Amino acid sequence: MNIKTQHGFMLVIVLNLTLLSACNRATPAQAPLLAASDAPPVPMLDARKIGQGERLYNQHCASCHGQQGEGQPDWKTPNEDGSYPAPPHDNSGHTWHHSDGLLVDLIANGVEGFKQSQMPTFGEQLSDEEIRAIVEYMKTWWGTEERSFQWQMTWREQQGP
Repeated sequence: MNIKTQHGFMLVIVLNLTLLSACNRATPAQAPLLAASDAPPVPMLDARKIGQGERLYNQHCASCHGQQGEGQPDWKTPNEDGSYPAPPHDNSGHTWHHSDGLLVDLIANGVEGFKQSQMPTFGEQLSDEEIRAIVEYMKTWWGTEERSFQWQMTWREQQGP
């Protein structure tokens, strides 16, 4: 599968699993990982970006996704209007299944015409650097296995087609 097909496939997964929040939680052990030799080691988190990301997350994201990324209660159950509550960004959610690029794109642009999500887009309010800082901050809530899996997804995306 080429990277463009994989990116499209991942977007479908995000639509169905992250925004709809109707997935069963897969553990990193159940998710297909690259062989350890295929990707470089997981990079260290950047303390400067984490600090910036924490401020921006608290300002733009925490009111829906929670101060610690815990999401809203019953996030897998639709509201009366058919929309879903905000999912968690910690280990209990699905955010760590996706590459940095895809997460940045979703925060910046949302999913046009997707009625099940009430999440606003932030591309006109925040720069890509600011959105990347938010993603860096969210990574502080993930365990070693989740970080490793997410890094492999990001590294794979960076390799291009």
